[in-house]
Amino acid sequence: MARAQAAAAQALVDARAAGAADQKTGRAGEMDSVYALRREICEVGRRIYERGYVAANDGNISVRMSDDRVLCTPTGVSKGFLTEDMLGICDMDGNQVAGSMRISSEVRMHLEIYKMRAEIHAVVHAHPPTATGFAVAGLELTQCVLPEVILALGGVPLASYARPGGVEIVEPMRPLISHYDAILLANHGVVTLGKHVMDAHFKMETVEHFAKIALVAHQLGRLGTLGQAQVEELVSMRGKYGITDRPSCDLHAVLPQAGSDGRTNPSTQAESPAPAPAPTVHSDLIARVTQEVLRQLRK
Repeated sequence: MARAQAAAAQALVDARAAGAADQKTGRAGEMDSVYALRREICEVGRRIYERGYVAANDGNISVRMSDDRVLCTPTGVSKGFLTEDMLGICDMDGNQVAGSMRISSEVRMHLEIYKMRAEIHAVVHAHPPTATGFAVAGLELTQCVLPEVILALGGVPLASYARPGGVEIVEPMRPLISHYDAILLANHGVVTLGKHVMDAHFKMETVEHFAKIALVAHQLGRLGTLGQAQVEELVSMRGKYGITDRPSCDLHAVLPQAGSDGRTNPSTQAESPAPAPAPTVHSDLIARVTQEVLRQLRK
């Protein structure tokens, strides 16, 4: 499975690189390059749909084509059934300049990310169920658990809720965008950033995979985390993979304990006061009362 994914990703990256090289030959090369980008977006749309990361017409995907042009998915279309001709192009202000179908209103979130991160060339937004469950519960995924997550992402912080569909959704994300390539959106979903669209997609897979493992470990009663020395060793390896300027995980982050019904564990709540002890009834008093009752009965 891993080899197949890697081969597919490499094929798409090679196609994109070939298209970029063809740009030097003129208009035909430019058209081939744009088509390769369109094909990559459609492939990622199919993948996030088949993996259950989106339902119905949810989610949106974009690729930065140049300094002032972004290729993005349309509104009102399932990401599992995208075709290359459905995609539109907008400028960095969100004005659509090409495409017969209206682009997603959430592209404004993508544009703000591109403006803040010049090295980012693709954004994927989806609603993977387990990771989105953490976002709905108000829980970050910043624990030091999996080496792959620590290496690639560091952690996945949570941005507070903002209304989807407008530029205001970026405001709670803004302090996080500069540092993280994956962000949970409270009561909404997940957004991932990449050097190309397959890179952003694989980060989405990593977030959901991490969320599933964290949830199962929590249900089993213990989320084991790595220590400081282990984390520092992993962070020092990032240079080998071209990963720089990304935060580490949070050595102090833990998941809150919950009871079997999902509410706070009773052991963590304030203890109720113990009931007052019953008053002591002495045996001699009982004997006197008994004698008096018998005497009255003999009358």
